[in-house]
Amino acid sequence: MTNQDFSIPATMRAISQDVLGGPEVLHQVELPVPQPGPSEILVRVRATALNPTDWKHRAIGGLFLPEPPFVLGWDVSGEVVAIGTGVTLFKPGDEVMGMLPYPHGHGAAAEYVTGPARAFTRKPANLNHTEAAAIPLAALTAWQALVDTANVQPGQRVLIHAAAGGVGHFAVQIAKSLGAYVIGTASSPNHDFLREIGADEVFDYRTADFAEEIRDIDMVLDPIDAAHAIRSLRTLNPTGVVVSIRAFGTEFLEEAEKLGGRAEILLVEADHTGMTALANLAEAGTLRPTIAGVFPLADAAKAHALGDTGRTVGKIVLTVD
Repeated sequence: MTNQDFSIPATMRAISQDVLGGPEVLHQVELPVPQPGPSEILVRVRATALNPTDWKHRAIGGLFLPEPPFVLGWDVSGEVVAIGTGVTLFKPGDEVMGMLPYPHGHGAAAEYVTGPARAFTRKPANLNHTEAAAIPLAALTAWQALVDTANVQPGQRVLIHAAAGGVGHFAVQIAKSLGAYVIGTASSPNHDFLREIGADEVFDYRTADFAEEIRDIDMVLDPIDAAHAIRSLRTLNPTGVVVSIRAFGTEFLEEAEKLGGRAEILLVEADHTGMTALANLAEAGTLRPTIAGVFPLADAAKAHALGDTGRTVGKIVLTVD
């Protein structure tokens, strides 16, 4: 391990929980600062963002993690303070952003975290740590759906559900950078926002049925649930695909087979190449995070309570001083 002149304490603050439940189960703890193993870096966390997976794991568990206690959080922006054996991408002092390997690499709601070097990329100079922390998990999900899974091409018609949310607002911007025609579903108060970030067309899901009115879609990104993903199959053209990040189980895939459509279920993966592509988009000003709220680490419970509302536009971020 190399740490040069960085002073690394023995312990750190982190946000943990001993039981499942509401935001009130979260509390601050003191834990040992982890040490980077081979091919890992130790990052001084400056900010970490929340995602729906955080409050779902906090509240109901049973998804991917064992029973608490655990420290949640996958998004990281901060500085490298030590490197493990074999790391060549970064040196202590480098500013980085990234997503810890999902789901078992959690632990970003803390002052320090370790992770594989290739789960990170250099933080764009035009973003502060709060902005950079908002990008990784949500934007990487959108990137892997649009680029790696659907291979969206210029001129294709892309339908993005919950387009004002964390994944959705990044997906709109990424799809536009690919040259797609983008339709976003959202409630009417968010329509102006979606147009500002590049949506060509907006659809109010509260006043009309998208499955009855939208047709000839090449790619649908659905972050809602299996039933919604199944209904989205009806919007596709013969070569289209619905990519769901929530339709776990067999029903969605079975229904697609009946209808002759293509269905994919995506679980985001740590990815240096994808993170670097996103950083390049951010540096060019093509990808910008929208921040719904910023809270200090000690107020993680308040941040989770905001996330629980399901009514935020963009991302919620915890800053770590």
